[in-house]
Amino acid sequence: MKKKSIQMKQKDMNTSPTDGALDENVDSKYIIKHLLQIPVLVAALGYLVDMYDLFLFSVVRVPSLLSLGTSQEQLLDDGIILLNLQMAGLLIGGIFWGILGDKRGRLSVLFGSILIYSLANIANGFVTSFEQYAVLRFIAGVGLAGELGAGITLVAEVLPRKIRGYGTTLVATMGVLGAVLAYFVADLFAWRISYFIGGGLGLLLLVLRMRVFESGIFVKMKDKNVQRGNVLMLFNNKKRFLKYLKCILVGLPIWFVVGILITFSPEFGKALGITEPVNAGKAVMFAFTGQVLGDLASGFLSQYYQSRRKIIFAFMLISLVMAATYLLFPTNDIVVFYAICTLLGFANGYWTLFVTIAAEMFGTNLRATVATSAPNFVRGAIIPLTALFVYLKPSLGVIYAASAVGLLTFVIALIALKYLEETFSKDLNYVEEN
Repeated sequence: MKKKSIQMKQKDMNTSPTDGALDENVDSKYIIKHLLQIPVLVAALGYLVDMYDLFLFSVVRVPSLLSLGTSQEQLLDDGIILLNLQMAGLLIGGIFWGILGDKRGRLSVLFGSILIYSLANIANGFVTSFEQYAVLRFIAGVGLAGELGAGITLVAEVLPRKIRGYGTTLVATMGVLGAVLAYFVADLFAWRISYFIGGGLGLLLLVLRMRVFESGIFVKMKDKNVQRGNVLMLFNNKKRFLKYLKCILVGLPIWFVVGILITFSPEFGKALGITEPVNAGKAVMFAFTGQVLGDLASGFLSQYYQSRRKIIFAFMLISLVMAATYLLFPTNDIVVFYAICTLLGFANGYWTLFVTIAAEMFGTNLRATVATSAPNFVRGAIIPLTALFVYLKPSLGVIYAASAVGLLTFVIALIALKYLEETFSKDLNYVEEN
């Protein structure tokens, strides 16, 4: 793949990733100065609201469906339908927002996506039927798809090369805190009010975003005669396509854990013989509390060892061990069960590095397309994973069906990681050729 360098001179806070950060020793004042830029802070807060809204459904799934008339026997099946519709929205939105981010700019996505998912989540609080709920979870999914990729792309392009890992770690960590916040809000308020709060937070953040400036790398690239946001470019070059595919596959175990093991933890708790009912909201809260620590640990370890791949490999192995513990070494103690959920969340902390690699791996004219679509394809992978889980469940049972699906995802991800390029010190000032 050919790369064409774009020489740039950026001013003030909008620093080029190649400028002023090539020394190995970067002091804390320098790091803090750049992390406190408005684009970084707003991207981090945006992902907090995004994750709040995304995982609120996992927290309120049971009470919301019961209030709409769903029977106890239908909770799992109806929950899977709503989850899959939300993820289908993420898939479609990931492509749409990614293309828009490369064609019109990162800010257009940050404004449009938060408006859509904020209004959709407010509307979720008014639903009176399962059908209405299904439509609105799909629309919310479309809106939620744009937040992470656009935010990570903007942060990666604004921050200097040597510290951009700290910036993406901050964004990802704030996002995970949003998932934890969803639990506490849902614990204090009724599920409808919890949706209203999420939508209201998004609209407040929309006002704050009026002060955010566009990435200098993107502004300079707009003046060049290059194709931007052409999704076909991901498929018309074998090497580029395989790179994109490997990037997606590496993230599969994260959403096997989140989308199946944690979201449906009440059903797994019953199958594992835990006498006390498992609270899905608590499982989500504990898992994402663990992921906050995992995101911080993976981000700082990546900076220390100057490698994304090595740390992803380590966290992936921890995740494999903890998933096996969750499924194959059952406990009757609900406290131990929640502790395992916390450790599963910690192992999921390589999400920070996964989204960072997605932003670093491609040129400026495709960066938002990849950084926005790749995480959402990983999220959307929950559709075939849950379909396989449901298909295997009658013959293997809940535990062994999940074990088979999980083993498949980990094997695929480890193979993809083996052939993934290292991006830690990669210069982002280039475009993808046709």
